[in-house]
Amino acid sequence: TDDDTFSNVFCENSEKLINVHLFALAAKYCSLSNLGVCTPLEDVLEALRGDNQGTTGIKTDEFMNNKKSHEVQVMSELVVNIANYCGIKQVIDIGSGKGYLSSFLSMQYNLKVYGIDSSNTNTNGAHERNRKLKKHWRVYQSRGRANLKSQRLEMANDRPVEGEIKCKAVNEKPLNDDSSLQSQDQVTIQDLVPCGFTEIATSETSKQTQVDLVARTQFDESKLSEEVLAVLNVLPADAVEVFSSSQCNCGELCEEEKARRKMASLKAKASKSSESNLYFPLTSCITAETELSDIITDLEDCMMVGLHTCGDLAANTLRIFTAKPEIKAVCSVGCCYHLLSEQFENQEECPNKVWGFPMCQYLKDKGWCCGRNARMSACLALERVAVGQMLPTESLFYRAVLQVIIEEIYGVTKSDRHVGKTFSKSSSFIDYVRKSLKKLELDDSKLPDSCIMDYYEKYKHRMSELEAFNMLKVVLAPCIEVLILLDRLCYLKEQDNIAWSGLVKLFDPVKSPRCYAVIALKKQSCF
Repeated sequence: TDDDTFSNVFCENSEKLINVHLFALAAKYCSLSNLGVCTPLEDVLEALRGDNQGTTGIKTDEFMNNKKSHEVQVMSELVVNIANYCGIKQVIDIGSGKGYLSSFLSMQYNLKVYGIDSSNTNTNGAHERNRKLKKHWRVYQSRGRANLKSQRLEMANDRPVEGEIKCKAVNEKPLNDDSSLQSQDQVTIQDLVPCGFTEIATSETSKQTQVDLVARTQFDESKLSEEVLAVLNVLPADAVEVFSSSQCNCGELCEEEKARRKMASLKAKASKSSESNLYFPLTSCITAETELSDIITDLEDCMMVGLHTCGDLAANTLRIFTAKPEIKAVCSVGCCYHLLSEQFENQEECPNKVWGFPMCQYLKDKGWCCGRNARMSACLALERVAVGQMLPTESLFYRAVLQVIIEEIYGVTKSDRHVGKTFSKSSSFIDYVRKSLKKLELDDSKLPDSCIMDYYEKYKHRMSELEAFNMLKVVLAPCIEVLILLDRLCYLKEQDNIAWSGLVKLFDPVKSPRCYAVIALKKQSCF
């Protein structure tokens, strides 16, 4: 593209927008989808797991709304593949909230997850939600055992002869070969990771996969009900092992197979007793200086994740990752860009403060600043507007007129207090203004209803103008988000201990507008 292509978007003298079409084209040109800097999710998953295919588990929409279900399902698959690739079992979920992702990772994939959130209310809610989920898990488990018992009675008169079982055992034994998988993974990961970053051995995972696949095959041969198979998807891997060790007639198995299954059962029981709770919600405020070992006493090699970490928390997650040798990988999806702190926004001298933006040295050297209005715009959802989910014009109009009122009547131009979601709780514009004034701790008694409505009528004809302005902000939103995300990616590229880092589009942007993940893996020498 020539440098002059977008030069006529704004008037050179007045700096006003004069060509809306070119403005939209310029914004599209600068979006992530057009810049070609993202790594496709499919490529990342293929490189991480090699020939190991993903497992199908419980459907998250049984416990979550459609948006959260989509996010947890997609992100958990990526996280478990990164964990398996790095040979780690511990995950730290930063800004875990109510524990949707944490509880799913622990129960579905048997990972040991610490969910850290600054809100004690969220932590308590996560504890309660986790308790209910475990109860749900146990109900499925009990139902599965009952069905197994009845199925065994039905199969008693239709059991295959010993020779057929041995034949199948021989044919199905070489399910996976660790060495061949390892070498294939090393080849495919080179497409994403620089030379020198080789695959971390995951023999324990491969052995576990073999045990699970043998158990699943035997269930299929027994023609158990679909409900029992669904239970196996719900339960952690250790529960599957216990199940499989008891559902066959041991007289039909060779001594070596008996010994192997007995050992697997003992290991599963030991694991179950020592890790009866694989998800631990904790309350703590995370900063760039946070020592995780002070919060997590049994900290080991792990990875950090964050699903919609708010404001500076996303930036601090990356800083902690680069600074702590125990953390081998990170997968972070940020949100709430308007809450980011900016080093060059107010020109304040705070030499020791750690800022949310910019992170990379390149933008720091240029003294780059977005400003709050731009960061607010970055939070808008272009894809949703594109499919017909229009902006809440009326609530935006209410908010704009309210600002005029508090400036002209009360002389307030800046406040630390927020109106929040007052619009949805208001029956009229008058009701909205009075509730908002109370939240801002301003006296509404000196403001009659007639005065409030005068302001409404004065600006009502400009509502379409406001809508057009906000549509332009929506078009510009992806460009501002690009700047923030590329700043985080460049920060990782500047670090010496990172083997690979990238931006990956995880979610459907209509379901989840903040859909990009910043992912990084440390070099092998850091393991």
